[in-house]
Amino acid sequence: MRKGYLAAFSAYLWWGLSPVYWKLIASIPALEILSVRVLLSLPILILILFFTKNALDFRASLKQITHIRPYIISAFLLATNWFLFIWAMNNNHIVEASLGYFINPLINVLMGVVLLKEKMRPLHWVAILLAFSGVLYLTINYGNFPWIALILATTFAYYGFIRKTAPLGALNGLTMEMLVLLIPALGLLAYLLSATNFTIASLSWDMYFLLSLTAVITIIPLIVFAYGARKIPYSTLGIIQYVAPTLQFLLGVFLYNEDFNQERLIGFSFIWIALALYTAENIYWAKRRK
Repeated sequence: MRKGYLAAFSAYLWWGLSPVYWKLIASIPALEILSVRVLLSLPILILILFFTKNALDFRASLKQITHIRPYIISAFLLATNWFLFIWAMNNNHIVEASLGYFINPLINVLMGVVLLKEKMRPLHWVAILLAFSGVLYLTINYGNFPWIALILATTFAYYGFIRKTAPLGALNGLTMEMLVLLIPALGLLAYLLSATNFTIASLSWDMYFLLSLTAVITIIPLIVFAYGARKIPYSTLGIIQYVAPTLQFLLGVFLYNEDFNQERLIGFSFIWIALALYTAENIYWAKRRK
C-alpha cells in the first residue's frame, strides 16, 4: 500500500507541476502540440502493450464494436480537455484551469445523480450549492464567466464516467483512444501545414526535443496513477487528487504572476469550502461503513 500511496502522489505531483513544461513550449500553437501529442503517444503505447503482454488482448478488442464505440466518445472528450488545458497553460490561464480540477469532483457527484440516479447526502447538496455560488460570484464580480474551468471539469468528469463503464483497462483504453484520434490528428496537422504558418517546421533543435517529450508527459503519470489507484482506498485517492490543482494554482499565482485579486479570492474560497465539506463528509461515511 505504501507503493500505492507513493505512485498516486507522484502522478498528481507530476500533473501539478506540468504547467512548467507547457510554458516551455508556449510558442507552439496548442493545436499543433495536441496533434504531436497524439501521434507520439500511440507508438509508445503500442510498445508498452507488447512489453506488458497485452497486445493480443488489445488486438482481440479491435474486432468487437462494443469495445470500440465508447472510446470514440471518450477520445474526443480527452482531446478537447487536452487542447483546452494546453491553450490555458500557454495563454496565462493557469489559475482558471486549476479551478476546473477543483470543481471536477463536484461535477462527478452531479453526474452520478443525473446519469446513474444516485442519491446525494445533505452535505453533498450544500457543497454543490457553495461551489455554484462561487462560480456565480466570479461571473458577476470578477466580470468573467469561468468557461475554461467549467469545460475542463465537465469534459474530464464525463470522460471519467465513460472510462469507468467501458470494458478495457487503463492501458488498453488509452491506446484505443489514441488509435481513434490518429486519423484526426494527421488530418489536423495536414490542414495546419497548408493553411497557416506551421510553427513546428521552423523550430530549433532544443524545441524539437522539448516537443518530443509530450508523449512522456502524457503516458508516465497515467501508468503510475493506474498502478497507485489499484492499491489504495478510493476515498484516499479522492483527497490526494487535490495535489494537482493546488500546485497548478500556486504556480499560476506565485511563479507566473497571474491575476488573483480579492474577487477571485472570494470566489475560490466558496469552492474550497465546498471541497472541504465534500471531502470531510466522504471520509466520515467511509469510516462509518468500515
